[in-house]
Amino acid sequence: MTVVTERHDARRGGSGTGFGGQQPKAVQKALAMLEAVAYLGAGATAKQIAAHTHVPPATAYRMLNFLVADGFLVRVPDLSGFALGRRTSELAYAATGSDPVRTVADVLGDMRDQTRHGLYVATIRGGTVRMVDVDPDHEVVSAPTIMRNPHAHAVGKLMLAFTPRAVDNLELRAVTAHTLVDELSLHSDLARILATGVSFENEESRIGRAALAVPVRTRNSDVVGALCLQGIAGRVDPANSALLEFLVQGASDLEGLI
Repeated sequence: MTVVTERHDARRGGSGTGFGGQQPKAVQKALAMLEAVAYLGAGATAKQIAAHTHVPPATAYRMLNFLVADGFLVRVPDLSGFALGRRTSELAYAATGSDPVRTVADVLGDMRDQTRHGLYVATIRGGTVRMVDVDPDHEVVSAPTIMRNPHAHAVGKLMLAFTPRAVDNLELRAVTAHTLVDELSLHSDLARILATGVSFENEESRIGRAALAVPVRTRNSDVVGALCLQGIAGRVDPANSALLEFLVQGASDLEGLI
């Protein structure tokens, strides 16, 4: 009786996600989804994950919700996609025996303790901006707003610089009197971004606001995201070496995390 009770308790333990030992195929699919998010990167949508793993969308949605509930995945701020959660990172650290690597939230939390400016992280894969971590204490431009006029935003211009085809057929609308609407001027700015690794927005999307964005890379140095600092025009400027160094160091700390 004791053995039966222990087995019963063990099977009842956990969060009740349904990924028990009697369902190896479900476990395999769940692990495949974690691998898919790791491959596709933060912001991967349920549709993309389902296609990547060849799992029916309805099944994928259900399993993704289980993985989020258990902390293996988290939803990105705009709820459009998923990113690896803390429990997945803990498993990786345990397997390698290495010291825990900070998460995106850890890095941004430390940075926010050191500045009054707004900070956020976005992915810029495939010519699309998706928010990964937004500042809870500051108004942050939404990803759809950036995508409507990427030439007017620091993150948008960074995305355009590293995704040249995204410039094709781009309508250069004037959001403010400072927005770059001349094609030659925009291409000159994008070339500067590629040369310096810094994107600067100065009252181009909103009067009184300025922003700096630097690329976030994978361990293989591929640019997959952007770290953006925004604040009041005149106070946020690439000429401020201390501010720029702070941002570049933050991007370095984020390497490989999105």
